Amino acid sequence: MTERASGARSVLITGCSSGIGLCVAQGLAARGWRVFATARRDADVAALQAKGLESVQLDLADADSIRRALDEVLARTGGTLYALFNNGAYGQPGAVEDLTRAVLREQFETNVFGTMELTNRVISVMRAQGHGRIVQNSSVLGLVALPYRGAYNASKFALEGRTDTLRLELQDTAIRVALIEP
Repeated sequence: MTERASGARSVLITGCSSGIGLCVAQGLAARGWRVFATARRDADVAALQAKGLESVQLDLADADSIRRALDEVLARTGGTLYALFNNGAYGQPGAVEDLTRAVLREQFETNVFGTMELTNRVISVMRAQGHGRIVQNSSVLGLVALPYRGAYNASKFALEGRTDTLRLELQDTAIRVALIEP
């Protein structure tokens, strides 16, 4: 049975081990959504399942993990997905002058490149079904800069620029793109 036939809308949420991701996952599930709450660590996936949420392991810094997680979600939904909430991210503190290339690369792998890869994979699903919703969780630090938050600031500024462009590119489709800045 498809999500439209069953009445339940499905959403994949990244970064649900705590904070905003967990709160949104629980809130949407309480409102009747079919929530796929993801986390990097197996222990966090088990904790999400113990809370009654459908959960799969997803590490945004790992392309194979992204592919496996999305394949699993699509297998469970019959190939459909109403929404994607890109929440998973982390902040690497430090003075810009002290941040190594490796640290910056790791920050961008999760906060930018992994989110971009997952989003691109989901867009093809949404195009095939004719509709969808993508919500990007940025930060006030994607709007203003703070000292010692350069890596995080840069990753969130990049996410915001990509999201604004994606919204323009998808404006003639039934795929809606939103950006939030808590």
